[in-house]
Amino acid sequence: MTTEFPKNFLWGGATAANQIEGAWDVDGKGVSVQDLLTGGTIEKPRHFTATIDPDAYYPSHTASDFYHHYKEDIKLLADMGFKTYRLSIAWTRIFPNGDDEKPNQAGIDFYHKVFQECHKYGIEPLVTISHYEVPYHLTEAYGGFLSRKVIDFFENYCRVLFESYKDEVHLWLTFNEINTALMFGGGYIQAGVPVKDGSSIFDAVSKEARQNAFQAVHNQLVASAKAVKLAHEINPKNKVGCMIAGSEVYPLTPDPKDVILAQQQMEMNNFYCGDVHVRGAYPAFAKKYWRDNDIHLNVDPSDAATLKAGTVDFYSFSYYSSGAVTVHPDKQEKVSGNMSAGTKNPYLKYSDWGWSMDPEGLRIYLNQVYQRYQIPLMIVENGLGAYDKVEADGSINDDYRIDYLRGHVAAMKEALDDGVDLIGYTPWGCIDLASASTGQMSKRYGFIYVNRHDDQTGDYSRTPKKSFYWYKKVIESNGKEIE
Repeated sequence: MTTEFPKNFLWGGATAANQIEGAWDVDGKGVSVQDLLTGGTIEKPRHFTATIDPDAYYPSHTASDFYHHYKEDIKLLADMGFKTYRLSIAWTRIFPNGDDEKPNQAGIDFYHKVFQECHKYGIEPLVTISHYEVPYHLTEAYGGFLSRKVIDFFENYCRVLFESYKDEVHLWLTFNEINTALMFGGGYIQAGVPVKDGSSIFDAVSKEARQNAFQAVHNQLVASAKAVKLAHEINPKNKVGCMIAGSEVYPLTPDPKDVILAQQQMEMNNFYCGDVHVRGAYPAFAKKYWRDNDIHLNVDPSDAATLKAGTVDFYSFSYYSSGAVTVHPDKQEKVSGNMSAGTKNPYLKYSDWGWSMDPEGLRIYLNQVYQRYQIPLMIVENGLGAYDKVEADGSINDDYRIDYLRGHVAAMKEALDDGVDLIGYTPWGCIDLASASTGQMSKRYGFIYVNRHDDQTGDYSRTPKKSFYWYKKVIESNGKEIE
């Protein structure tokens, strides 16, 4: 295989505001839905609380304290040779309540400083506009994205971002993993749909919750399309992508019923939102799903034109693991893991959190998506959450993470050889942060270790891991040296 990574390939890493910034209530920041999610574990799911419980731990409140360490952190990213840094803006730093008349200048100023620090080292910011960050006031007062009024508030938020950072940011993503609202908990983390106080993020989805999730996602898709159009109008240099939680799904057996089940899951998990983002219209299978599941969308007559006019410039996605499905209960071995519970694939290894490790699945996914859409692709999340041990000499020898990432970089190279137009790779949690699924700091992804722990001890000091130096070599060689 002679294919090499493109000369302008965007090597980097990714984080999210609610998982890394901390400083949840300083400088005028408002309360987001994330700020009301307690910490959890693999056995004990996170819970939503309508008010702050003084005895509970809320990971977003402190996270990795990037808010006060951003200069140090971006310098470390530069030391690795990052070409791009994917980060998100906390909506509640810009509009504390979401429907405020004027933005919070302190929040605007903070991200100015972050972007200027990135450009100081030649790092291109890749900015997620909404990464599970719906202001809680919009949930309480309007029902989150169940209300079309929130589309207008989002568009206003986007306008402020595109105008404020016109000269600093040219790569944007609208909604992080927009499809997860349809997959877990009825969508209240992603779309701000109200739920009962004390609900788990993995509670069974009721018929009402499913209806609400599909309606909220429709409104988000409309909001995303409006944002794309607005970004292009304000600055023609802007490139806007969607962001999908990518998952390859295999039939466990050759039974055609398993094949159909896997196909249906691939369609609903990956292509329901992807088709609207890229093609500007819902696919036929979506309409069948609505009929079969008694889903009734409230659609404005203008929505079809809006979706068609606001298609994305590139398709970005997260990829961590693959899944398997079967109609045969007797052939199932269950795997237990947050956000990944299901049928175990006997050909794969699994992480401590029950996630399969499947780099070949990434190659398969890249080919499927590229052949479907024929637009540039970017992998904006990928990584291994694992326990890291600090040795007596202070080193962190995370060879398991290097092995995981090496396999996925090799799969990317195979996909390039297959003809896929892949433009960037930003592994998740390049700096240790609070896990989205459990809220744990001990589920670490980073190249950079943050001295912060689940019991809320630690001084937030930063230490490069062994993987830091491995990834630095990968970037320096543009993907040639991955051993």
